[in-house]
Amino acid sequence: MIVVNALVGDRGLVAMLRARHEYDELSGSIERQRAENARLRDLARRLREDPKTIEELARREFGLIKPGEKVFIVKNPAMKN
Repeated sequence: MIVVNALVGDRGLVAMLRARHEYDELSGSIERQRAENARLRDLARRLREDPKTIEELARREFGLIKPGEKVFIVKNPAMKN
């Protein structure tokens, strides 16, 4: 009975392995969130301090161009067999 309890009880080997697996998954999730937070903090800093970043974002998101620039839209022609 003691051996069975040690393997499958509330604090047995199976529960410990399950808890370890969950811990590893949560640790990985935390590290991914920390990396994403660092990326977002860096982007926020660049948006506050770097005019080139603001310009790049405006051009990409809103299709803005400077006076005198010309926009060329290149489309892939349909492939013919």
